[in-house]
Amino acid sequence: MLQKVKESEEKIKNLSDGELTALTDAFRERYRNGESLDSILPDAFAAMMTADERVLGKHPYDVQVLAGIAMHQGYLAEMNTGEGKTLSATMPLYLNALTGKSCILVTTNEYLASRDGEEMSEAYNFMGISCSYPRTNEKEEMTDEEKKEFYQADIIYMTNGMLGFDYLFNNLVKNKNERFMCDFYYVIIDEADAVLLDSAVMPLVVSGVPRVQSNLYDVCDFFVTTLVEEIDYEEEDNAVWLTPKGVEFAENFFGIDNFYSKENFEINRHVTLALRAHKAMKNKKDYVVTDKGEVELFDGATGRLMHGVKLRGGLHQAIEAKEKVEISQEYRTVASVTFQDLFLMFDKMAGMSGTLTDARDELWDVYHKKVVKIPTNRPVIRKDLKDRYFVNAQEQFWTAADDVIRLHETGQPVLVVLNSVTDTDLFSRLMIQKDIPHNVLNASNAFWEAQIISGAGRLGAVTVATTMAGRGTDIKLGEGVRELGGLAVIGVGRMDNSRSERQTRGRSGRQGDPGFSQYYVSLEDDIVGAEDDEKLQKYIDGKKHISKWKIRQIVNQSQKFNTETEEMGRKKSVQYDQVLQRQRNLIYETRANLLDGAKVKEETLASIAEENIESYLDERKTLELPDLNRYILDNLSYSLDGRIKAEDLADYGKVKSYLADCFHHGLDRQQERIGNSECYEQFVREATLKAVDDGWVELIDYLEQFKYAVSGRATAQRNIMFEYQNEAFDLYLDTEKMVKKNIIRNILMSDVKADKNNHPVIVYP
Repeated sequence: MLQKVKESEEKIKNLSDGELTALTDAFRERYRNGESLDSILPDAFAAMMTADERVLGKHPYDVQVLAGIAMHQGYLAEMNTGEGKTLSATMPLYLNALTGKSCILVTTNEYLASRDGEEMSEAYNFMGISCSYPRTNEKEEMTDEEKKEFYQADIIYMTNGMLGFDYLFNNLVKNKNERFMCDFYYVIIDEADAVLLDSAVMPLVVSGVPRVQSNLYDVCDFFVTTLVEEIDYEEEDNAVWLTPKGVEFAENFFGIDNFYSKENFEINRHVTLALRAHKAMKNKKDYVVTDKGEVELFDGATGRLMHGVKLRGGLHQAIEAKEKVEISQEYRTVASVTFQDLFLMFDKMAGMSGTLTDARDELWDVYHKKVVKIPTNRPVIRKDLKDRYFVNAQEQFWTAADDVIRLHETGQPVLVVLNSVTDTDLFSRLMIQKDIPHNVLNASNAFWEAQIISGAGRLGAVTVATTMAGRGTDIKLGEGVRELGGLAVIGVGRMDNSRSERQTRGRSGRQGDPGFSQYYVSLEDDIVGAEDDEKLQKYIDGKKHISKWKIRQIVNQSQKFNTETEEMGRKKSVQYDQVLQRQRNLIYETRANLLDGAKVKEETLASIAEENIESYLDERKTLELPDLNRYILDNLSYSLDGRIKAEDLADYGKVKSYLADCFHHGLDRQQERIGNSECYEQFVREATLKAVDDGWVELIDYLEQFKYAVSGRATAQRNIMFEYQNEAFDLYLDTEKMVKKNIIRNILMSDVKADKNNHPVIVYP
């Protein structure tokens, strides 16, 4: 296929600008006439390559073309840092945009989406293809009309978070005219491993009406402070749960019979949250308490405070109770989706990153996507030196600092990468002590990250950064640096997984540049967790000798275990969300049909009403007249006609027929009140939609809370996922029943009239 593209380019490259631009309409016509995209690919790729060169001054390398072909075919392309992933994406995006369907490039932050979109749009526009991207200089949110225009473009550059939230909000609208998103067709995910793996388990949540504030947060916070580790609870791998003895203690403390019963769900949930807040969430690591007495989440890897972001499911409030600050309002979850499910909704998904092969098995298991390794344009001559191992952090940091100083004295630029903000601050202090000028990159915005990291290759530059700093930005060597050996990358501390380490090493040696990388590792690296191991502490304190080989074995096993734990967590998240996704699809499909004007037939309403009536009557062994009247006044009519008597209640058929008559009379009454048939049909649709939405909010909110409560059931010899699936299924059936009840109630009991435009004005019961 590459050869065919090059042959097509030879024919196309001498065309005039007008002739080149005209090819887009010709390609579209070929597609409309039934020709496949694969057949059009050589000519379309060649055309876009020519446009890239003429407009951007960049001609794609052969390897970039290969990556583009792979991404068109739906593969995840591994491309080394500096190999031009952004330019590679222009070709498959252009080709797929010829279909008239949405083509989206997703990246990890708004700066990259804006930068790449602005640059590449010039080439797209030249070829007659429209392109949308975030405008970082615009502070105000887009209006509904601007959103619609944004998503109408042929090619869209955006962040994964923006895409996810827009998807949720688009499925919460009450009127079809408010919908703004395009249908999902083709997506390319930049830094695919960061999005599909590292960010996969964190759900995007839209909150709605507040929950009734519970006093259980303070009570349960006090309760967990009385628990004894390994007797009442156990903690392992950032998970914490009550032991059988702890469950018994909880039952006695709260005066309940069964900690895991449905009626004690709120107590179970709040105890689980309080345990996690105390044992799994650490101040100044996972969050900070501000001077204003507010708990703000803290990204230890980037150093950023996540203003306005709160942990879901009540965990944020549990932390506030732990820290003895004012407990904020907990809001109901009205919509939620994970990136795992979001990207599986696309007809075609592809991606690119410098570190994908290490996770190829997981990417296949979860997304059914194969990883293709793209060769480099030039041979990689960077030297990846053997790791150096140390017993303790002091020796590790000082040795690394001394080596950085030695390199700096030669003029060779150095990038020092550490695992956390705390570590970058510590290393920075060592540099200050030695009067070494340097940049610290750990808490700035994405724009300045890119500026600092792009300048890290200048003569004499020393840059101290966290692991994610500058991802997606190339480091180009300054004048005279190549002769000194290129960029030196010093990694201090074993990282969470090998992908992160490869990403860091890849900062050096772009496009055949010289350079080297080396890691400095110790038993005190966070991933080892030596502070909780008395045996390891003896080695660290120098009380017992340990060999370098043994240190390497311990540290590498810790990384392997961490990687496996992360993978298990992501797979569990997939299982949880698969349950929700099936239900989400049914609900959103129903919503879409109603918004698009689907008529709710009277026979359908009659069938629902009959089901409601039968359910009500079947649930009662005996029927009393006051109970029946109460049912009518709550669900069917605001008045009683007195036609049914106490002596009639023993006749099931008569009572059922009477209630059915009440239903039909109610429909007739609403039709007469509204008058206009189109207005009446719209009213029925809106009343049905409200019942569906109310039921869905209750369902999704409960399941979000239940995830936390069910986690403790493993100690009660229960299968957590089985419990969750059963509960979700039972709850869905209950919700379906409630929705049907509320559909009839909304239609019969609402105060409704037609306005001057014959639109229903509704006051729901």
